[in-house]
Amino acid sequence: MNKLYARTYQAIYRGVSKVLPWRTPLLVAGEGSVIESVSELKQRHITKFLLVTDVTMTDRGLYHSFIEAAVKERIKAVIYDQTIPNPTITNIEQAFELYRSQQCQAIVAFGGGSVIDCAKGVAARVAQPNKLIPDMKGQLKVRKPTPFLMAIPTTAGTGSEGTVAAVISNPEAQEKYAVNDTVLIPDVAVLDPLLTVGLPAPLTATTGMDALTHAVEAFIGGSNTAETEAYSKEAVALIFQWLQVAYEDGKDLEARKAMQKASYLAGLAFTRAYVGNVHAIAHTLGGYYNVPHGLANAVLLPKLLRFYGNTAAPRLAELAEAAGLLIEGKTIAERTEAFIEAIEKMNEDMQIPEQIDGINEKDIKEMAKKAYKEANPLYPVPVIMSKKQFEQLYHEVMR
Repeated sequence: MNKLYARTYQAIYRGVSKVLPWRTPLLVAGEGSVIESVSELKQRHITKFLLVTDVTMTDRGLYHSFIEAAVKERIKAVIYDQTIPNPTITNIEQAFELYRSQQCQAIVAFGGGSVIDCAKGVAARVAQPNKLIPDMKGQLKVRKPTPFLMAIPTTAGTGSEGTVAAVISNPEAQEKYAVNDTVLIPDVAVLDPLLTVGLPAPLTATTGMDALTHAVEAFIGGSNTAETEAYSKEAVALIFQWLQVAYEDGKDLEARKAMQKASYLAGLAFTRAYVGNVHAIAHTLGGYYNVPHGLANAVLLPKLLRFYGNTAAPRLAELAEAAGLLIEGKTIAERTEAFIEAIEKMNEDMQIPEQIDGINEKDIKEMAKKAYKEANPLYPVPVIMSKKQFEQLYHEVMR
């Protein structure tokens, strides 16, 4: 693909995005906000909703208090709890059929990023009942009003509660792709830190690095606005201050609250400014080997930032300052290196590996093609990578 074409496409899309009907979710936040959020259903005269979740949430009973509060308001929940990590088209179709057969009026996502992605997929199918998910792959192909959607995240990483994207997996085709449309931005986002207290330390680490990747890729890309830049910088500042605290003490509510906010802000940033090559590679690793998205991002982020070299250095130097690193008197190159080294140190301290197990040499060429196709022409990355360069990155992260 011609680099000039890609940059022209990105410039046109930046112009188009200025007139798109962006919305920011109504934010309900703080300890106990998951119960308070039931009032948002009541105010909209909703009497039955589909709760999209997973078996872990059911086993832990995390959503029970929410449902009990809804029952008190005479609002019924229809539960779909079969969502798997990296949700599939099958998940979406099962949940959509339940929504339709039970005549639900709204959707509530209660869980991690995969659950929220599944719920968004259901919302897309409700809006377009005659279109299958693969038909809506890519940009702005839903285009019709979706049912009321509330997102209640139980991790702090994906930021899906504030984004346009539903990331779907197709195991048969070994691919993972996004359905992007402004109508998929949730109407309400609920950030209750109590829901993340039980998150295991390794998951706290990788989801937190997922949020950092969102903030960094949004900031160094070419489609920023003053608003997205501010979101990214604040998210980076919060993550550098609080992620390791949350990792080391999972019951620290201040840290949990800060990480939820960081994840949300990073989501708001990348939903307008987009992600980049880290995500393009991470999505293929998820599609081929079911590698957790946060883990893939954490491993890839410092390697891609080094690959970009001087092109991204001025922007990374700004993030070094936002991160609160000791950089006074240092050059842009030194500030950039300090920022990348700090990311590597965070990974090391949280026992995130430098490589990823299970990558098969025979898959690399095809994965590189898919990553290249995902990234181009849409992602406004600092450096447009060739397929060969994508292949080199896979070799760099494979164990």
